[in-house]
Amino acid sequence: MTEREIMAKVTGRFGAKVLQSYEFRGQCAVTVKAGDLREVLTFLRDDADTATDWLMDLAGVDYLGFPDDDDREWRFEVAYQLYSSSQNHRFRVKVAVPEDKLQVPSIWDLWAIANWMEREVFDLYGVSFTGHPNLRRILCHDEFEGHALRKDYPINKRQKLSSPAENLLCAKVELA
Repeated sequence: MTEREIMAKVTGRFGAKVLQSYEFRGQCAVTVKAGDLREVLTFLRDDADTATDWLMDLAGVDYLGFPDDDDREWRFEVAYQLYSSSQNHRFRVKVAVPEDKLQVPSIWDLWAIANWMEREVFDLYGVSFTGHPNLRRILCHDEFEGHALRKDYPINKRQKLSSPAENLLCAKVELA
C-alpha cells in the first residue's frame, strides 16, 4: 500500500476521529485525539494491508510560535513513525496534545520500545503517558526544573548540577 492509500483507509475507517490528514513532500500523516490513539495504532498494526509491525520513532513536537499556524487548537503533538517490514511502507500518526491537558495514553504494551521513547518525551516536553509502568526522567537528572525541548524553555537558565557523590560514581567508570 502507498501512504496515500493508508491515509485513505484510516480516514475512511475512523472518520471524525481524524482531526487532520495531509500530505507533505510525499509523506502522509493523520492527527487524532489522545483518546483515539490506541485504537488507530492497534488497527494499523493488526490490519493485514497495513501491518505496521515496527514503531520506528516516537517524538514530541512543540508548535509554540510556529509561523502561519493561528488556527491550531493544540500546542504539542506526539508523532509516531510506523513501519511495515512485510509491506515495506511507512506511516505517521500524530496525536494532538493541548497545553492544558498534557496526557496521552501509553502504547508500551503495543510496542515495547515505546517504554523508553515515552520517557524521553515526558522528560523533554512534559507530556505524561497514562498507563506507563515507569514514567520518570531518562535524560535529565531528577532535580532538573522544566522541560528542555519546549520552545519557551529559557536557553540561559542555570540548573542545579547533580551531587558530587553522583559525579564520583560516573568518574569511576573505567573504559575497557
